[in-house]
Amino acid sequence: MKIDVFAHIFPKKYFDKMVAVLPNGKDMHKRVRNVPSIVDLEERFRMMDLFDEYVQIICLGSPPIEVFGPPPISTDLAWLANDGMAELVQRYPNRFLGFIASLPMNDPDGLLKETERAIKELGAVGVQIFTNVLGRPLTRPETMPLFDFMAKLDLPIWLHPARGADFPDYKEEPKSHYEIWWTFGWPYETSVAMAHLVFSGLFDRYPEIKIITHHLGGMVPYFEGRVGPGWDQLGTRTSDEDYTLLLKKLKKRPLDYFHLFYADTALFGAREATLCGIKFFGTKRVLFGSDMPFDPEKGSAYIRWTIEIIDSLDLSPSERRAIYEGNAKSLLHLK
Repeated sequence: MKIDVFAHIFPKKYFDKMVAVLPNGKDMHKRVRNVPSIVDLEERFRMMDLFDEYVQIICLGSPPIEVFGPPPISTDLAWLANDGMAELVQRYPNRFLGFIASLPMNDPDGLLKETERAIKELGAVGVQIFTNVLGRPLTRPETMPLFDFMAKLDLPIWLHPARGADFPDYKEEPKSHYEIWWTFGWPYETSVAMAHLVFSGLFDRYPEIKIITHHLGGMVPYFEGRVGPGWDQLGTRTSDEDYTLLLKKLKKRPLDYFHLFYADTALFGAREATLCGIKFFGTKRVLFGSDMPFDPEKGSAYIRWTIEIIDSLDLSPSERRAIYEGNAKSLLHLK
């Protein structure tokens, strides 16, 4: 079985509400509304049927729920999304093995309530969060309790990048050009969020916490030298703060913590990058994920390319099985 752990979808009622709330959405909001199989189940199932023993763990696509407005708008949208996801899993259990809950990250009071409802009442296999909350880091006091809660539940957190054209590449420019905000910005966003979680001491508190990073850990595997020997010298480049004290406080090298993340294989057909990511995280921490349906074919290409790459790699049968299904079954407590 091939369990795609990062497949995006919009339940129809959520999709209609999303468009109604923000009818002139731009950037990623514009993008996701033009992919039929993200909401059209007949089209989606037609594409899924192209692949043998292929099933999905479903989650919302971009943008993050909190961009649609403050509570109760975001809270109501999260409720609607999770109800819709649960219904899809219940109606099509042979297509969707489970769903990942969406959360109102700008609602500290409603955040944990919706997490508990989605998991304990609706059966979510984990939660999806984005790499920042309206431009604020995930390590703010109002959002860190989510990590405490998920560590106690022993269920994974999916980490999805979020950045738009309004985040300029140069500080004297008003916007990011050429969709650099997506091509390079998203892997950077993922890496930044991972770093903030590492240096917050999260893994010292919860060594077994499960965080699945999108796109095989962003930039981290390729920049292992900077993350490793480079950050072993943390503080030598900073004048206004003594980061050497932080190094002494952490129980491990910074690099060692980055190896504790999990990662999916959604790399859009990049074979060498897949090899690099699997080497960094190891086959026990890599899960098959395609990022369906955001490919040029609007749903099938990323699945096909990712399967072709995994099948071509020099892996043992047990390692390949772990990536395709074993790791997902273990992390998500799937029967």
